[in-house]
Amino acid sequence: MYIRNPSPRNLGRRRGDLSEHQRLKRRLGMAMAALAAVIAIGTVGFAIIGAGAHDVIDAFYMTIITLTTVGFGEIIDMSSNPAGRIFTVIILLSGMGIVAYSIPLVTAFIIEGQLFQTFARRRMEKKIARLKGHHIVAGDDATACYVAEEFVRTGRSVVLVLPAADNSPCQSEELTEVPRIIGDATDDATLLEANLPAASGVVACMESDKDNQLVVLTARRLSSQVRIVAATERTESEAKLRVAGADAVVWTSRIGGLRMASEMVRPKVVSFLDRMLRDTQMGLRVEEVVVPEDYDAGDKTIATLKIDDVHGVMLLATQAPGQEEFEFKPSPNKRLEPGMTLIVMAEADGRAKLEKKLTKRRTTRVTTSSAN
Repeated sequence: MYIRNPSPRNLGRRRGDLSEHQRLKRRLGMAMAALAAVIAIGTVGFAIIGAGAHDVIDAFYMTIITLTTVGFGEIIDMSSNPAGRIFTVIILLSGMGIVAYSIPLVTAFIIEGQLFQTFARRRMEKKIARLKGHHIVAGDDATACYVAEEFVRTGRSVVLVLPAADNSPCQSEELTEVPRIIGDATDDATLLEANLPAASGVVACMESDKDNQLVVLTARRLSSQVRIVAATERTESEAKLRVAGADAVVWTSRIGGLRMASEMVRPKVVSFLDRMLRDTQMGLRVEEVVVPEDYDAGDKTIATLKIDDVHGVMLLATQAPGQEEFEFKPSPNKRLEPGMTLIVMAEADGRAKLEKKLTKRRTTRVTTSSAN
């Protein structure tokens, strides 16, 4: 499923909300700084006026009761000190103005902050509820972030499930608009909140293999159709993860070892793949597009798809349904079959256009059959 990036209008609205909240926070900080300055000046001034007869605590107390106008008696006698009275009036007027300005700001900051969080959460819940064919990434380390970033770059929708918000490593700009749920991924309620019944895949990349097993077990029990991929650091955990319901298991240390070997013997190939994966503008990837089961293939061939006319798409290989072998550089005259997998190098937009070609053919056939 191809999901377009957030519209500039929605992104602008969200950034506007954030900037307004930041402006309020900045104004409140300035007001608090001004209040602290008045208190400091008042404390120093009253200490000087006290002429050594009163300590700093008395001067601080005198400043506070002056600013708050509580009406207590003066600790430092001002009856025969006109300069002290003038200083007190200045502190009183300036301090009252700052306090009067600060109190509404504090109230607005608290209320708007709570409202902002509430509305943001509701928008996120509605966004998740509308998703179909999305991917759920459950993790508590950087691996989950890399997986989510790859989904975003290739135009796929994703929901992050994180155990905690404060120490999450997923703070990159690419994941700003990705909905995230803070909770235990091994809990039914958390995965249901991530709209698991409508998801096409779940990635379990928790730091602990035991946690991954529980995530896989929970996800499989809630959905028998969803594809589940789990990470592991130990070879002996693969069998347990597959028994729990994982469709595929990735050994992260093994992948790292293969990458290091490739860097040694085929550095140019690795460099090419790195450039392809790191190019956030094009999003070029080796993708798979499956011919729908109800596709009206007839006598259609690969040539009829006109793949070369789709910008950013190159056909690399095909795999017949039920077969393990791939046919590289297939002939244009090769017949299409329902369930056939097309391996292509494509951008996200190109992949979506190719999928649309196959969907249109399927829709035409279904419509024609219904009319008959």
